[in-house]
Amino acid sequence: MEGGNSPNLQLQQLPLATAAVSVQPHTDSFSYKENLIGALLAIFGHLVSSIALNLQKYSHIRLAGSKDPRAYFKTKTWWCGFLLLVLGELGVFSSYAFAPLSLIVPLSAVSVIASAIIGIIFIKEKWKPKEFLRRYVLSFVGCGLAVVGTYLLVTFGPNSHEKMTAENITRHLVSWPFLLYMLVEIIVFCLLLYFYKEKNANYIVVILLLVALLGSMTVVTVKAVAGMIVVSIQGALQLDSPIFYIMLVCMIATAIYQATFLAQASQLYDSAQIASVGYILSTAAAISAGATFYLDFTGEDVLHICMFALGCLIAFLGVFLITRNRKKPVPFEPYISMDAMPGMQNMHDKGIAVQPDLKASFSYGALENNDTMPEIYTPATLPIVQEQHGSKGVSAPPYRVLEHSKKE
Repeated sequence: MEGGNSPNLQLQQLPLATAAVSVQPHTDSFSYKENLIGALLAIFGHLVSSIALNLQKYSHIRLAGSKDPRAYFKTKTWWCGFLLLVLGELGVFSSYAFAPLSLIVPLSAVSVIASAIIGIIFIKEKWKPKEFLRRYVLSFVGCGLAVVGTYLLVTFGPNSHEKMTAENITRHLVSWPFLLYMLVEIIVFCLLLYFYKEKNANYIVVILLLVALLGSMTVVTVKAVAGMIVVSIQGALQLDSPIFYIMLVCMIATAIYQATFLAQASQLYDSAQIASVGYILSTAAAISAGATFYLDFTGEDVLHICMFALGCLIAFLGVFLITRNRKKPVPFEPYISMDAMPGMQNMHDKGIAVQPDLKASFSYGALENNDTMPEIYTPATLPIVQEQHGSKGVSAPPYRVLEHSKKE
């Protein structure tokens, strides 16, 4: 009888073993499809966002001399760019719900590649072939390296998957590795903020490290929020859990402060430096946060981890070469018409002379009234040589200086 009952026992235990195997991340073949879906969504989102930003920039450049500072709101080009930007950001946001965090973050190099290609295609100057290659050889090499690095990232990226339920996120949030990581990050952030605010350490590395530390928490919360939304759409409601709203608030707060520090960095440094240094620091910080919070590299073999790291380094080098080759932006300076002389009224200024701005501004073309101009801006009088009609014995001054007053 024991031999007759053993097959029944084996059949009863078989579903439990199958269910236990399906939980493991590397035995499910569908996880590779999820990685591919997430990577394609991220690449699509970054590509569309890059096109959108260039469309909006084109609209701003066309209306640079407009008197209305919000004239671009009335153009179809700007609104088309805005809609494409929303679509691209939705693609990037949804990609976090399918693929691991450490795989999605480095794919932001696609936006740098797209911006470089768009800048070369829509360039206005006409270059000779040799001059064109010499001018953009670094961009071509950087794009090639970034593409190779992106391929390695997608091919050897981590393959750990789990459902973003409230229970799993809470368990990761109170785990010892993440708590230790958060303690170190808070200490480093406070030290950097102290040197930046109190010691005036306005170095680009200091500012972008603040951005990177905030960004690492932003992407962690973005993946949690996006994952819980997808799980809720699939049928298991997660939006009624308090951890969802905690992650949502943290995502919005860190994104706002991240944008604030980026705006401060853009006032001090060139956008090309911010793009290259910021990409390297933000990617490194985000991968570290993903590996600590979501345990992205748990169970991965050494070869995959080394190839993934090599892909990151190649992508870093490619982005650095692309941004290094960019021209420094020349600020737009309105010009003064040469016929707009002080005191000369015409049909355009209606009695108001066009003068350089007297308020220590770098732009010209400010309208100032003649009566309020100081003495130092009054026109100088040229010396006039006086003819000598007297006798030879009487000496006369060789010239006379006319005094000029504002009433004249």
